[in-house]
Amino acid sequence: MKRDSKAKFFLALTIFSLTGQIAWVVENMYFNVFIYKMFQATAAQISAMVSASAIAATVTTVLVGALSDKVGKRKIFICAGYILWGISILAFSLVRIDVIEGLFPAVASAASVGVSLVIVLDCVMTFFGSSANDACFNAWLTDVTDEKNRGAAEGINAMMPLVAILAVFGGFMAFDLNKSESWTAIYLIIGIAVILIGILGFFLIQDSSIKTEQNQNYFANIFYGFRPSVVRENKILYLSLVAFAIFGISIQIFMPYLILYYTEALKMDNYVFVMAPAIVLASVFTALWGRVYDKVRFTKSIIPSLGLLMIGYVILALFRATPAVFIGSLLMMCGYLSGSAVFGALIRDYTPQNRAGMFQGLRIVGQVLIPGIIGPAIGAQVLKNAETVINDDGTTSFIPNAAIFVAALGVAVLLSAYLIPLCRTMKKEKNK
Repeated sequence: MKRDSKAKFFLALTIFSLTGQIAWVVENMYFNVFIYKMFQATAAQISAMVSASAIAATVTTVLVGALSDKVGKRKIFICAGYILWGISILAFSLVRIDVIEGLFPAVASAASVGVSLVIVLDCVMTFFGSSANDACFNAWLTDVTDEKNRGAAEGINAMMPLVAILAVFGGFMAFDLNKSESWTAIYLIIGIAVILIGILGFFLIQDSSIKTEQNQNYFANIFYGFRPSVVRENKILYLSLVAFAIFGISIQIFMPYLILYYTEALKMDNYVFVMAPAIVLASVFTALWGRVYDKVRFTKSIIPSLGLLMIGYVILALFRATPAVFIGSLLMMCGYLSGSAVFGALIRDYTPQNRAGMFQGLRIVGQVLIPGIIGPAIGAQVLKNAETVINDDGTTSFIPNAAIFVAALGVAVLLSAYLIPLCRTMKKEKNK
């Protein structure tokens, strides 16, 4: 890769990865706040929205990933997808009580209509976002990297979710989320930014050259990755996806409750000042660790990552003082981000050439769907008998405790045991 094209590639990678993750952070962490504050949504309604979005993301990634393989192009799907993604975000600025009452004056409850509209629009937004980012951007990243630079690229890609969290937390501090006009401004800012990035992509992204087979059967391509024969031919890839899913389950046991643990259990009102430097340092570490993967490959790079993750769990489980919590959070985030980079690069290494789009749905199943269902369920079970407090309005709320880190550690230990036969199998395949 020439110097100019290399710089252009990493610029495109950084911009599109960060912008996409910011949009996902708003959806995953703030849509529930939006419908709770603006439309008094119940827990069941929030759960329905999350489940519908997860299913929409998985199905979309499978369908559009296979389509991009058949067409033999990624750029048009990425750029057009980001533009439509931004437009769908802009639509949320119109979901307000006053607008709903004006359009549907006869409805008994504008709030209920608002919740339903948000759930439907969330699925629409997820369709465009998953088409552009989950399916085609990630397939493009697999296409244009190789064993020499895949770890470095994945290091940057893997650190973006937490960088996006930091950016969103910082940006949202300027808004009063109890006011409708604040949400309108947020959706306008993010929607316009995503549209502009999509337009920029037409000039910035260099399309990958995919060799497409003549007369491909699109519907056969959709189920390509689920065929038993394909599983047998790509054994390492599927074993790696299982490992990535176990890793994700460990993370998702505590991640949904992490901020609540800081604020409610530890009474850290300044948790941002703990998270922010930890995220910055962990992101820098991950960017460098991706290059380590390029040099020493999987086994020698995943062991330190898991070690850091588990040490972080132990510190967070045992100590409550702010300095110790910062150290534990830093080590946990370093292990989390660098581990994500290593697994991401490994899966790209074993993805069949010219079929990256077909396998993005499987990646989402392993990376998002399975951890997103099992991890929080384990966390909720662990916190089933957690201490509760009585709110001013007479309702009760649970207080997360350190048991979530103990449970996450247990799954990480299980993953360590699973990696032993995986690494042996990889070694045997390499010797062949």
